[in-house]
Amino acid sequence: MQDLNNKSEQEQIAAVKQDISAICFIKNPSEAVQLAAVKEYGLSIINIKNPSEAVQLEAVKQFGIAIQYLKNPSEAVQLEAVKQFGYAVSCIIEPLEAVQLAAVKRYYPAIHHIKNPSEEVQLAAVRQSRLAIIYIDNPTEAVKALAAKESVTKPHSISVFSNIWAFIRSVF
Repeated sequence: MQDLNNKSEQEQIAAVKQDISAICFIKNPSEAVQLAAVKEYGLSIINIKNPSEAVQLEAVKQFGIAIQYLKNPSEAVQLEAVKQFGYAVSCIIEPLEAVQLAAVKRYYPAIHHIKNPSEEVQLAAVRQSRLAIIYIDNPTEAVKALAAKESVTKPHSISVFSNIWAFIRSVF
């Protein structure tokens, strides 16, 4: 690949849009070049040193689990990642409670990947689906009660309901 470091910003952007790997050959790409790269492919953030928050946000908008390659992402970046893909919470070290809530509201099984979720997060997951209780290691009494109540007020087919209820009784 030709030397892209001596090219104009517009030429660098065009090169990145044509071939995403071009970002690897640009020393200190401008924010505009970085944004062009992550807009083409969110995981290209892997090849960007110290991306700005704007670049991080665009990367996770494109590909939520790109957050796993970010050091200390802001709350806004974490929220955008789980908004795009609820399971992205599994890639965040110590996600903030607001992020945990957003994740379980988007994808309730994500609670399985949250260490020691608060009662509020547990309740939010169970409100999405009573099946969420299966993924909670130590549900609080209020969460158990809600799961049992949801089982009665929102029954599915008899066989599914019976299987879930048998599981809940065996665990608790």
